[in-house]
Amino acid sequence: MEASLFFKAMLIGLSIAAPVGPIGLLCIQRTLAHGMRTGFVSGMGAACADAVYGAIGAFGMVAVTDYFVSLSTPLAIVGALFLGWMGVKLLLTKNEAGQAASVGAQKTGRAFISVFALTLANPMTIISFVAVFASIAGPTVLGHAAAGLMVVGVFLGSAIWWLMLSAGVALLSRQVGTSVLGLINRLGGLLLLGFAIWQILQIWQVWKVF
Repeated sequence: MEASLFFKAMLIGLSIAAPVGPIGLLCIQRTLAHGMRTGFVSGMGAACADAVYGAIGAFGMVAVTDYFVSLSTPLAIVGALFLGWMGVKLLLTKNEAGQAASVGAQKTGRAFISVFALTLANPMTIISFVAVFASIAGPTVLGHAAAGLMVVGVFLGSAIWWLMLSAGVALLSRQVGTSVLGLINRLGGLLLLGFAIWQILQIWQVWKVF
């Protein structure tokens, strides 16, 4: 039973991480510009945030869930502003490929923290985890051991995706020149700005309803 829950949780983590959105774009761009390590560490920021929300869902922390949901609008605004800032930053990035060796631990740490914070800025992810965990666990009340295994499964599934993505992009990056990297930076920046504008518009629509 617990082994089944673990592998189901891994699939959940993989499926949540796999769709290409703003986090995926950042991981791809950072891998191309600074190497596999920076791209993978960026993805691990998302994996850790998924694990945090997964733990809240798996352990049935209703009060914590309600608290984050109550902050959904301000967190969404912060997330949108952060996406917009990242988009502008990408648009202004100098087109220099092959900088992996110059990226120190401090900059890699910032890459992790930025993606971790950006992923946490979407509190509705908690609702998704609560619903999915409830569906795969069924009527069974999860014990601490089973809930812990599910959280580990979500983390590993997400981490596996970011490892595959960063490794694949790193292999392709050997063929990427300065001009192509510049195009990718501009395209990525525009897409991130697009995500930010779309999120602000969604918030505006919700405010109009109320």
